[in-house]
Amino acid sequence: MSAGAGVTAHARVTAAADGSLPLLRGEGPLALRRTRAAGPYTQVTVVGAMSGPLGGDRLRLTAEAAPGAALRITSAAATVALPGRGGEPADYDVTLTVGEGGELRWLPEPLIAAAGSDLRTTTRAALAAGARLVLREQLVLGRAGEEPGRLLSRLVVRLAGRPLLDQELAFGPGTPGWDGGAVLDGHRAVGQLLVVDPVFEEKPAEARVLADTAVLTPLAGPAALVTAVAPDALALGHLLAEGAAHLGV
Repeated sequence: MSAGAGVTAHARVTAAADGSLPLLRGEGPLALRRTRAAGPYTQVTVVGAMSGPLGGDRLRLTAEAAPGAALRITSAAATVALPGRGGEPADYDVTLTVGEGGELRWLPEPLIAAAGSDLRTTTRAALAAGARLVLREQLVLGRAGEEPGRLLSRLVVRLAGRPLLDQELAFGPGTPGWDGGAVLDGHRAVGQLLVVDPVFEEKPAEARVLADTAVLTPLAGPAALVTAVAPDALALGHLLAEGAAHLGV
């Protein structure tokens, strides 16, 4: 639906342990489609029904894997944040919930901050004890040959009611030092792969350097985090895939 200068939309999906989808509802630019997946996963793909997020948009996606369910969410293409007519920022919020013994894989394609855009995105995940999460985030600053937009990204993860990870990244015009040697150092793609898995309780992941600009770090939780920066989305994808291979996901 439209609200003021932008669009307000809330897409929802719930997966049950028997593989069914008791709730699957897209809205606005966030169309949801059930698609085929290998293995035990119920797969849903986010399909862009219109351009977005645009400046002024307020978009939300809520996904739940019920106890014992295995849900995999992908996207059909990259998400491109674009400037709106009024110069307002856009908001894109994702809420993930995983029940006991459930698994959720959040694996969207890259998020691109086009020139002139201003996007604030927040991903919040709440996991029950014994739940599993695989979460990939790929942020690209600007399309080929253009200046980046402004991008603020926050990730908050709680396991069994306790904080596991809470971090915020900010890039683009008006953000002090974002392109300096301590942050991106001239790179235009940054990403992370978070894996929360009960198996790490007995055998934590081993810290390792994957490349000059990518590392794998064990977290208390039990969890492991791969972080990387790269010159473009393709190189970033290769680094995160290498991290995934080391973690067996």
